Amino acid sequence: MNTSEISASVRELLAAVLEAVDLPYPATIGDSERYREVLEQRVLHASITLQNVLHDRPLMDIAWEAEYLRERLAEHPPTGYRHAGGEGR
Repeated sequence: MNTSEISASVRELLAAVLEAVDLPYPATIGDSERYREVLEQRVLHASITLQNVLHDRPLMDIAWEAEYLRERLAEHPPTGYRHAGGEGR
């Protein structure tokens, strides 16, 4: 299967999951704790979303799950720590 064979809704879901886990790395060891806290919350929401989608009889469709995940991610932005790229806080 190549990427052109993936439906738009599945691509959106995969993009949301990537958004959940692809955080800027902490700039210093001191920033690592907050980075881990944010990442842990975002991974939890991504995991729940994937479980919901892969359930034998999902309650919602994939597009809804992707949007809901993005809403949860907005509640846990990668802030509160300095990023390796010099941004954050």
